[in-house]
Amino acid sequence: MGISYSTAKWMAPTSFLIDFAAQQYGMLSKPNMKDIHDKNLSFFSPQPFFIAGFFFPQQLFQVAWLYRLYKLDPKKPGERAELDQMVDFVPYYSVGNLCIATWMVFWNAERLDISNIFVIINSLSQLYYVVAKLPAMNTSSTSSILTNIVSKTFAGIGVLDLLHNGSVAFAKDQPATTLVKALTGVGFGLASAASDWIFGGCLVYDLVALAVGQSVLDGGWAKLLGAYAVGSAAIVGAKNLARPPYNGPNSGYSKTATDDMQDRV
Repeated sequence: MGISYSTAKWMAPTSFLIDFAAQQYGMLSKPNMKDIHDKNLSFFSPQPFFIAGFFFPQQLFQVAWLYRLYKLDPKKPGERAELDQMVDFVPYYSVGNLCIATWMVFWNAERLDISNIFVIINSLSQLYYVVAKLPAMNTSSTSSILTNIVSKTFAGIGVLDLLHNGSVAFAKDQPATTLVKALTGVGFGLASAASDWIFGGCLVYDLVALAVGQSVLDGGWAKLLGAYAVGSAAIVGAKNLARPPYNGPNSGYSKTATDDMQDRV
């Protein structure tokens, strides 16, 4: 999915603006996206304000990332390596924004089955990039830090999107079965054990959002989700404290001497 620097510098902000416009439509139209949420509940329905609370700061990180993408000059050796990583993420970032924007149209039209298609495309794209493409974080590089934050938060909230939209599209008004409860605990537990602070924090946030959302629908399920959130936080914390992510060649983050030298060129 390689693209040129010039293409990346217009593709990424354009997709961001399209998504931002779609979110305004979703909030200001009648019915708005919360109205649709309240009419379509299931066992993976989160507290909707947790979604807004997540995306507001996440969009600030996006703006900072976009500014750096625009500012860096590929003709400067010290900036080209940073820009290469950012440009590599641009196709996935843009696909994500366009999928979220399209999702909004079908969500507000209450075509949850169709909106679910775009959730799947977005979430799996972001998860694939984080798992298979994202280089280890270079803590001395602002670009690397921002790319890690933006990509991992997109993927992290994408997990919640998959659960939420899928459940309301195909299991509306249904309670969580024993199998669903077991798979949720196992799935989040395994994902937490493989996560760094950023993605792991998103998983904990997802579980808290679900627990609060389910508290008005199924108190027992909500308490179990809350326990999963505590367990997930403990796993993420223990894993990253035992193996500090900012140290070691095989950690999730690393400083590179090459980048330090390039910064001085």
